Amino acid sequence: MTVLRTALSRQTLPLKPNLRAMSRPRSLSTSSSSSITASEAASQMLHTFQDKTIVRKQILDGNQLQKLCLTLGRRYGLGPQLDLTLGCPPNGTPVPPGYHLVYFTPSELEEDLGADGTDRTFNAPAPFTRRMWAGGNMRWNDGTELRVGEQVEEHTKLIAAVAKKSRDGSEMVLVEVNKEFWGERGLALVDQRSWIFRKEIDLSTITASTKSPLGPPPQGKSQVRDVVVGDNPLPDRVFKWSPAALFRFSALTFNAHMIHYNESWTRDVENHPGVVVHGPLNLINMLDYWRDVHRVEGSVLEEISYKATAPIYTGEEYTMSSSKMNTDYGMFEVLVKKGDQVCMTGHISEASSWSY
Repeated sequence: MTVLRTALSRQTLPLKPNLRAMSRPRSLSTSSSSSITASEAASQMLHTFQDKTIVRKQILDGNQLQKLCLTLGRRYGLGPQLDLTLGCPPNGTPVPPGYHLVYFTPSELEEDLGADGTDRTFNAPAPFTRRMWAGGNMRWNDGTELRVGEQVEEHTKLIAAVAKKSRDGSEMVLVEVNKEFWGERGLALVDQRSWIFRKEIDLSTITASTKSPLGPPPQGKSQVRDVVVGDNPLPDRVFKWSPAALFRFSALTFNAHMIHYNESWTRDVENHPGVVVHGPLNLINMLDYWRDVHRVEGSVLEEISYKATAPIYTGEEYTMSSSKMNTDYGMFEVLVKKGDQVCMTGHISEASSWSY
């Protein structure tokens, strides 16, 4: 097995020994790329990444965690005694579920990014270069949470690449990547991500007649508020994100994907009516919603599976709600809806068997 490391590493045991280790490419290319099929692209990825892995090391600094909380509007997001507008959290502060997404960010030069601004780590070969975050799964180990100030290892493997068809019949490639995060107390988190790669767009075909109509510019600042609907004792959470908030989140995650900040690209090339809210941002929102609404003393987050089904745009108001899926154990379904349209779903499981 080939192992690529960005720093000196320690020995660790894999979570699942039957998972094949994969590697990070400099680039993927193929002759006659314009005629390559999705099935051929998937096969090429599997062949290229077989028996290889990437290991990166990073010290989890408090500044990054502070700035994420401020972007989310969570002034006291790490505890009622810590005002994050006054300073960073101290070493030893636990990193809340999902907040690891602002660490281990892409490290490519700008010249190595795709045409749409995405990093090309584990990208499918051309012409399947348009990436969208489709969903995934996270699993936590109790007692091994990541903490500010500790050095953490990220182990990344490609675990699947499969040809798929979209609703309109066009080809695409579904790629699944597995990330393990090892802290000073052992394996803390397994983060599996699913990306969809669609065919690239020929920019020379973009004309005034093909551009989407420009909607009104987003007004006001971001909003996050809880509302009680009917007799439901659990509040819904209402969100609206401003362009400034999306810019901050893109900067924190070092994500140059232009659909999140470049309105001309988003509208004229990708055919969206506005700048797109990040899928990972709503994933963090789901986990914060669980912490604020459902967590009780003694409950421990074990797993979340999630799927993005429709885009949300800056300035749009949308709602997050939940329902309990099991009367004896902590299992919840979280829905993200824009009006009647479901835009994202999540299923959260707790490790303890609390009944409430």
